[in-house]
Amino acid sequence: MSMVRVQSIMSNELAKRSIFSRPPEPPHEYLLNDPSTSIFIGITKLFSVPFTWTFANLTNPHIAVVGITGAGKSYFVKTFLTRASYVWNTNAIIVDWAGEYKAWVKQSGGTVVSLGKGDFINIMDLSGMKPVDRAKQIMNSLEILTDIAEFPEQKRLTAEALEQAYVNFGFASSQLPEPGKEVPTLKEVIALLEEKLQEGSYEYPAELENAVYRLRQFAREGEDYFARKSTIDLGRLASSGLVSIDLSNLPDEKFRAMAALFILQTLKEKMRTEGWSASKGLKALVVLDEAWKVASDERSDAVMIVREGRKYQFGLIVASQNPTDINEAIFSNVGTTIMLRVKFEKFLDYLQGSLNFSGFMRGEISKFGVGQAAIDMSFQTSVQFPEVFLINRVVGEVPLDVYTITMADILNEQELSNPDVQKELSMEKIDINSRLIQANFNSDTINDIFKELDARNRMIDIRGLVQILSGEKVSKEAIVELLRSFGLQDSIITRVFVYVT
Repeated sequence: MSMVRVQSIMSNELAKRSIFSRPPEPPHEYLLNDPSTSIFIGITKLFSVPFTWTFANLTNPHIAVVGITGAGKSYFVKTFLTRASYVWNTNAIIVDWAGEYKAWVKQSGGTVVSLGKGDFINIMDLSGMKPVDRAKQIMNSLEILTDIAEFPEQKRLTAEALEQAYVNFGFASSQLPEPGKEVPTLKEVIALLEEKLQEGSYEYPAELENAVYRLRQFAREGEDYFARKSTIDLGRLASSGLVSIDLSNLPDEKFRAMAALFILQTLKEKMRTEGWSASKGLKALVVLDEAWKVASDERSDAVMIVREGRKYQFGLIVASQNPTDINEAIFSNVGTTIMLRVKFEKFLDYLQGSLNFSGFMRGEISKFGVGQAAIDMSFQTSVQFPEVFLINRVVGEVPLDVYTITMADILNEQELSNPDVQKELSMEKIDINSRLIQANFNSDTINDIFKELDARNRMIDIRGLVQILSGEKVSKEAIVELLRSFGLQDSIITRVFVYVT
């Protein structure tokens, strides 16, 4: 016969028992919002509550998305932008660092602008700003991207030349410009500095020479993407629905960052000029994906948009594999953080330290499948429940078909036992399809590739994939570029070809 034993237990001891701890999920009234004014994301893992996102009760509408390659970052971004356009008629500008979104934007009927491949931006464009303010913005970009801040005299000379170029074109430095008036380019600024150098009267010619050299890297023939008359109107594009500004054809990170900084500066000024409106929801979303050079610097206008965007109904989405690439001023102030699979301990340490979630949550994040996510929301008022919770997966506009590429067949025993070595790569079909299109694979080849992958239950070793591509008469160069786009290092790619041959 069972015995019932009565014990005296102090209330503080009782509170430590897990049965009395609140489950790690907000109450349903914070998760399930009016579907006509919110965006459906997915179903919560614990209580199976539909989670619909709205920034009405959050500190701001900005979102950080982190996760390894293939975890579902772009899938989330595409789903979010699509539904925001349905719910609020939100415009979206994607600063497309690697050309990852251009195929999807074309398929969706949006607009693609390709810098470095037919389109140009004149970074001297005023976009309704006073010349003195625009000159300060250009100097700010140069300080972020070059070493000019370390040379005060060169900085002074460059700033003076920028302002003088506007004056020579009939602009008053501290007055708003007349609409449609022609503006100078960087080439006019360089010409002013060179003229001063040729006069021979300046006391420190080396300072002038270095100032000219620094600007000339953005104005050389064939690479003068920012020193010619603009072919695009960013102000108009910001109200044109879905837009991808493809930066992948620019020669290096510095050029891409210069373009991104100018885009953010122009959109920020448009945001301020338009001001608040009575419309509900978000007027515009700006997406920065893997733009570490821009997202990591506190002087970037990405930080200013995070600080001011809510009152102007502008939202910023920053996505990265590495959360430490996102400046703390951005990361600590976004209203929502979407954490897909993160496997490196130092990144998990950073996230856990910043968001203060439990060890249980950390373990879940490290073993997520594609599309599974932990979500942190920062509410306007103090709440008495956990702000980090799990969803089964992001429910997107298309099925989340996952394909897995294994690499165990080319790794040695030491690598196989090392937890930091990537042993497989899981990617969504839409992501693989987009990368194949970007690599200029034709539709018949793409269809054949997926037929072969489907026949193998959507799992293939890296050598098998390369053999399929070779069988489709894909060049070695194209295969290498594709594998690089998957995030594989050249040392691994070289080993793949050694094993295949």
